[in-house]
Amino acid sequence: MATAVMEHAVDRATEGPLYKAICDAVNNCLVMCNCRAKCVGISTVPSHEPGNITGMIGVHGKVSGFVNVNMSERMAIQAVGGLLQEQYQTLSAQVVDGVGEITNIIVGGIKSALANTNWAFPHITVPSVIVGNGYRMAYARGLEFLCVVFEHDDPEAVMFQDRMMQVSVSLLKL
Repeated sequence: MATAVMEHAVDRATEGPLYKAICDAVNNCLVMCNCRAKCVGISTVPSHEPGNITGMIGVHGKVSGFVNVNMSERMAIQAVGGLLQEQYQTLSAQVVDGVGEITNIIVGGIKSALANTNWAFPHITVPSVIVGNGYRMAYARGLEFLCVVFEHDDPEAVMFQDRMMQVSVSLLKL
């Protein structure tokens, strides 16, 4: 009788450099923002971005692709406020610009962590920030994809989606 053995992509992903690079970069960035979050999920397939603010940066080197940092409006306001040492109550141009900077910090951390690996990308674009819900991303075939979900340590946030931050990396090895 033959038995099938399934190799789980998530198990491989958590052992690789991408997962560690993402977790370390997010944690280091959130320290600068006077925030904390813990990893609560990981996926090797694209998923819907639950937050309504997404920072996006293109990367290129040994790989080419994108890094997306998606978060709730509440988390964006708190993280940018912590980073800039300001109080914000609502989404503003300053908060949107700050989300771009947070995305840049996270991608810079990932870039540094992967510099001496097969995933190295010395070139990055300026950040773009998408505000709003209801958009969908189309991904090309053959991409390596990793999505890590974090829960912001916010005791005042009642709804789970208000505590969410998701970092997605989609890369094509060149």
